[in-house]
Amino acid sequence: MKITFRQLRLLESVARNASFTRASEELHLTQPAVSTQIKQLEQEVGLPLFEQLGKKIYLTEAGKEMYEFSRGIAQQVRDIESVFDDMKGVKRGNLSLSVTSTGKYFAPYLLAEFVKLHPGTKVHLKVTNREELLVELQENIPHMAIMGRPPNNLELTSQCFMNNPLVVFSRPDHPFAKEKNIPISRLMEENFILRERGSGTRNAVEDFFEQRNMQLNTSMEMSRNEAVKHSVMAGLGLGIISLHALELELALNRIAILDVEGFPVMKKWYLVYRTGKRMSPIAQAFHDFVLNSAESILPKPAEILRFEKDLK
Repeated sequence: MKITFRQLRLLESVARNASFTRASEELHLTQPAVSTQIKQLEQEVGLPLFEQLGKKIYLTEAGKEMYEFSRGIAQQVRDIESVFDDMKGVKRGNLSLSVTSTGKYFAPYLLAEFVKLHPGTKVHLKVTNREELLVELQENIPHMAIMGRPPNNLELTSQCFMNNPLVVFSRPDHPFAKEKNIPISRLMEENFILRERGSGTRNAVEDFFEQRNMQLNTSMEMSRNEAVKHSVMAGLGLGIISLHALELELALNRIAILDVEGFPVMKKWYLVYRTGKRMSPIAQAFHDFVLNSAESILPKPAEILRFEKDLK
């Protein structure tokens, strides 16, 4: 078989993005050029590598085998680039960062400040849920990720860099909005809209109440913070999410943070990457930038400043 490195690189990108269009954008090629190369690769292999069902594409069994080889080769090439970048002292390049859905509320601010210091940097930012992010880390796809509590079952290095306060919130006209030091037991009388099971926020909330032998009345589950917020603003119940996700609604007086016993639940944000991963110079620079500067440069809502002051 006459298989070219370019074809393997294209297959790896198409498979990872599950899209010919996104692969072409990532590699700065036209979509027809990508499709042609994949067809030529299929002809060399003698088997179809992708199949289309509806509007989605999937790897065939042969495609899955080829993807494993191409993924390994792509990683080796990235390692080679990293070695030579180190030798040249390069301080620009490509940065791949994945964040959980709540991280999208502050990650762009971090990247904006970082790019000012390294104007030649090209950033690929992916916002996803916790489950998909863990798959990406396991497959060593991003340089690093920003998430809440890291798992214990993967070989990951994690470093906390900022507080992540989880708060109870309601509509401004809810009776609790004007009360102080609300006993946690009174929450058992309310309906709650929470994030889906398996999300970092949901795990933290369940841990908090299980430690107190309590269980919330979860009337609705949502897979996005935006859905939780709008459900609360519509009067369907109370919510618990990160305060970082509520800055705009607080400014517009669309929600109220409740003064509940034991809250905020103060969690942490972590910078996470595969243990032993070789960092490119630009990835190492971002790593150091986040750990040293994140808390000082990110805008903090007045509520965060108040909570942090109370904790001191």
